[in-house]
Amino acid sequence: MPKMKTHRGAAKRFKRTGSGKLKRSHAYTSHILEHKSPKRKRNLRKGAIVSNGDQKRIEQMLTYMK
Repeated sequence: MPKMKTHRGAAKRFKRTGSGKLKRSHAYTSHILEHKSPKRKRNLRKGAIVSNGDQKRIEQMLTYMK
């Protein structure tokens, strides 16, 4: 069977933490920022951990990610 390929779109969006979890960035940060509060925009800059329900699916796309 041939090797699996890493999903390149997913590889650019997710990073692995030291404990092996997947880190993602928040949505709603690219435009229409004028009406969002400074506190909301500040919190959207921080990373977030991928939920348990999505973790398995994303790990299949990132087969060889360390």
